[in-house]
Amino acid sequence: MVSTPNADDETPAPPASNRPQSLSVKPDLRDPLTETESLDLVGILSSVDATAYVWDITTGRIDWETNAQEILGVADVGRIATGAAYHALIAPEHLNARLEAFSRSVGADRERGVPYRLQYRLRTGGPRGTGEVRVEDQGRWWPSADGHPARARGVLRVLHEDYLEQQRRLMRNDVDELTGQLNRMRLTDALRTVLARADREYRSNAFLMISVNNLAVINETFGIEVGDQVIAEVGRRLRTKLRAGDVLGRYSSNKFGLVLIGCGQGALRIAAERFIKAVSETTIVTSAAQVTATISLGGVIIPDQAKSVQDAMNFALRAVDVAKSKRFDCFVAYEPSPSSDTARLRNKSIAEGVIAALDDNRMRLVLQPMVSTKTGKAEIYEALLRMERTDGSLVSAGEFMPIIEQLGLSRLIDRRTLELTADLLKRHPELVLSVNVSGLTCSDREWLTALRRLTNDRPDVLKRLIVEITETVALEELDQSANFVDTLNELGCRVAIDDFGAGYTSFKNLKRLNVDMVKIDGAFVKNLADDTSDQIFVKTMIELANKFKMETVAEWVGDERAAQFLRDAGVTYMQGYYYGRPFDSADYAKAA
Repeated sequence: MVSTPNADDETPAPPASNRPQSLSVKPDLRDPLTETESLDLVGILSSVDATAYVWDITTGRIDWETNAQEILGVADVGRIATGAAYHALIAPEHLNARLEAFSRSVGADRERGVPYRLQYRLRTGGPRGTGEVRVEDQGRWWPSADGHPARARGVLRVLHEDYLEQQRRLMRNDVDELTGQLNRMRLTDALRTVLARADREYRSNAFLMISVNNLAVINETFGIEVGDQVIAEVGRRLRTKLRAGDVLGRYSSNKFGLVLIGCGQGALRIAAERFIKAVSETTIVTSAAQVTATISLGGVIIPDQAKSVQDAMNFALRAVDVAKSKRFDCFVAYEPSPSSDTARLRNKSIAEGVIAALDDNRMRLVLQPMVSTKTGKAEIYEALLRMERTDGSLVSAGEFMPIIEQLGLSRLIDRRTLELTADLLKRHPELVLSVNVSGLTCSDREWLTALRRLTNDRPDVLKRLIVEITETVALEELDQSANFVDTLNELGCRVAIDDFGAGYTSFKNLKRLNVDMVKIDGAFVKNLADDTSDQIFVKTMIELANKFKMETVAEWVGDERAAQFLRDAGVTYMQGYYYGRPFDSADYAKAA
């Protein structure tokens, strides 16, 4: 140990009992190879470009290990002999961080001390010199009787560029850039590890999902930058309430995931209350204003209630959705529901079956005729999608499309339907097809690009295609739907509004959409022969459509009485079992 003189001769040395002990005292350990040499602490420190110190904060004196000058590149040991002298070498932008490390825990444990770990730049060439190193400073400080820092022991390690680059890579791979917490990938890894250990250790843990409720309002009012500041501060506050071993990560834009070790049902509720208080007890200061964040929490016990990462996250998300529906700053514990679990497994099975059918080319088109009231012939066919099971049976799109749309997979279905439709149109020059698209496709420019590519931009093919959009989709995104319709019109396709009457679209909106055809919702047609209110409604729609020069199609026509009423009312086409059930597109040539 290098003993350095006190920089202030007027300050008396501390009593011998309080003086820092030399770091060079070697423990009674033997080298396992020779069993004769003592453990060389200085050599070990030097091998990793590190040194050690004992700092008497009361007097300012610092005692360094004997390799300190060599490791730090300091010619004069006096320049690191006191706290004040050493601080003069620290880069100004980093000095406050080190000072705060020795002031933020007044009244700390006098036995165990207060840990600190930080990095900063050290200007070893002097205040005007050019030489500097980046160091990692790690140790503990102990308070005096009044609770203020009195002494510290630490290790100082020089950080080389290769090490810093490795740390940067680790940060990019492991940590969410905004919040400094684990990213979703590493949070998932941590949860998977805890689940694996729980099976062996037979103890309960918990996974908590935490949602920041009012982020959308904050973003809209103050801007996304302020919203980011709120998210980062919520993450910091949550972290301050973690216990040893707990893991916090950012799950999504406004959600955090938290793995709680050794946590049962009762402890989970107590923990949730602790996190709620940490976030809500004080306002958050941002660059724009002081705001208050509210959170909702949903938790699941693992492995008792969830034995996989996917189940743990899904169940916690389900619980947090329930919490959000009740009130702000609310916690809900997951409760298993046999009906919900059955529905979830069914939906999962449907989605997996659809994806497999797409991959295996097991999607088929069936055609249903749309008969002209003027000619009595099938002039248009609606192309309806069917999924072929592995046993050869067919599944109607109505059985899987609602789930597929909820999962955001409808674009895949629409692309495959378009491929099959374009192939049919090119193989049969006289065929006119009408095909449905989902709401997502109305904003999918790639679908339009695929349409042009699959039809080779041939006008003779495009003019024989009618694209159907449901009324509810057209109403929800009117501007977007109008752009989609206009593009189809420019390509030469016709556009129909499907299920008209099921929503609230006015004919004024239909005119704005510039559609060519209106398909009257079958719910108004199936009892048409006997229901006078349906008769009035259908007749009015047909009359208005004719005034707007739009063709009309009546769906679900089931008998001659309904067909006769529709002919008398002036409908353009009729479609339903009365005129033919859907048949395999491969049999079109025979049907024609």
